[in-house]
Amino acid sequence: MTSVSPSGPVEALAVRRAHFPDVMEFYAPGLKRWETAEWRPSNPRRFLPVSVTGSACALQCDHCQAKVLEGMVSVRAGTDLYDLARSLKHKGSDGLLVSGGSTRSGGVPLRRHLVHVPRIRDELGMKVIVHSGVVSPALARDLAAAGVDGVMLDIIGADETIRDVYHLDLRAADFETSLAVLADAGLRIIPHIVLGLHYGRFLGEQAALEMVRRHPVSTLILVVLVPLVGTPMAHLPPPPVGEVVSFFETARLAMPGTKVNLGCARPMGAMKAELDTAAVDLGLNGIAYPAEGTIAYARSRGLEPRLYEWCCSLTWAGDEGADYAEVRLGEGATDRASRWRV
Repeated sequence: MTSVSPSGPVEALAVRRAHFPDVMEFYAPGLKRWETAEWRPSNPRRFLPVSVTGSACALQCDHCQAKVLEGMVSVRAGTDLYDLARSLKHKGSDGLLVSGGSTRSGGVPLRRHLVHVPRIRDELGMKVIVHSGVVSPALARDLAAAGVDGVMLDIIGADETIRDVYHLDLRAADFETSLAVLADAGLRIIPHIVLGLHYGRFLGEQAALEMVRRHPVSTLILVVLVPLVGTPMAHLPPPPVGEVVSFFETARLAMPGTKVNLGCARPMGAMKAELDTAAVDLGLNGIAYPAEGTIAYARSRGLEPRLYEWCCSLTWAGDEGADYAEVRLGEGATDRASRWRV
């Protein structure tokens, strides 16, 4: 692996070490089948994504067109979220990401499903985080009353991207309002910023970061546009590596005391390896589905790897007292990966 040039990383890594221990967290939720020579998760069903709308989405955003929903477990007709959670629990799942397609107003239709969340958490002992889309005060109150463990939402900083990519009649200010109402409700907030979302180029990312900075968020997740086959962006190249890496540094310095993770979505191959190395060098706290060799690279940089079989938004869960299992890390090496029994 090739590390980032030493000009900016020195300050970014120093900022990280001033606020966090020398630990690098790696995550492998059950969003897809994945393993490397360094890490083979013991239970790929431990944390699963659930869609409350099946494969349906009213927006058909240019970067996705509901392709992401195809890999989720659906709440089927005649069942409810608790029934599905109980079935998944019996098959080895310990937590759910409850998501789905968006309505024309920009939110996921979650409210009628939230009544089941307390039973899922209390009776089944499962974690429940939700992907909400834009949030009204009423939904924020319902999410808090249900006791969800956290709320994920994309933050978009350019009105043009909201209009042209998401096909929404909203403004960037509406996304900041979502952050505010979630904070007012006392919820754990996990914002995502999609880098290169405007057809592979940067447009509103800096504005989105400024919005996130103004609110008490739990963890900031950075993901990178992946042009998907069958979407209007399929023919586009991913955003330039240099711009993505530069934003890693910008985010680390802008939010020195907040965990910043590199999430699941990013291009594969050589670009993924380069981005993962940069994430280590620039002081990010965690990486989902690390590229081959990234765990060893983090150790070579003086960071203790910790491996978790759940979503990278659940950055607090490793502190809640987990049951650990040994996982091989290459030739003759081991590390401990959480089985997440909390």
